[in-house]
Amino acid sequence: QVQLVESGGGLVQAGGSLRLSCAAAGRTFSSYAMGWFRQAPGKEREFVAVITRNGGTTSYVDSVKGRFTISRDHAKNMVYLRMNSLKPEDTAVYYCAASGQWLPSKDRMYDYWGQGTQVTVSS
Repeated sequence: QVQLVESGGGLVQAGGSLRLSCAAAGRTFSSYAMGWFRQAPGKEREFVAVITRNGGTTSYVDSVKGRFTISRDHAKNMVYLRMNSLKPEDTAVYYCAASGQWLPSKDRMYDYWGQGTQVTVSS
């Protein structure tokens, strides 16, 4: 089992930056690919980024490529999402999730979820 807790959300102006953090509790953190999803009001949850178990491969949704960076720290059991050049359309609740698959991009591929952290980007 893995327990996930996100932090780092907040209100930022367009063009600004935020770094989201996800703390994972459990001895098997390194056994999971870790992903970030987001859900805006009235919209379906959307895949944002994923990083493989060893951190060697990442994947992003096209809308955040070049602006967002996912990373992980095995020593600290942490996953991060660095978000630069934020846009109002990035406004959403961001969720951290853990999956036993290699590079999952669908939410049904994930086994564990955090409670989410709100990101609001003002224009």
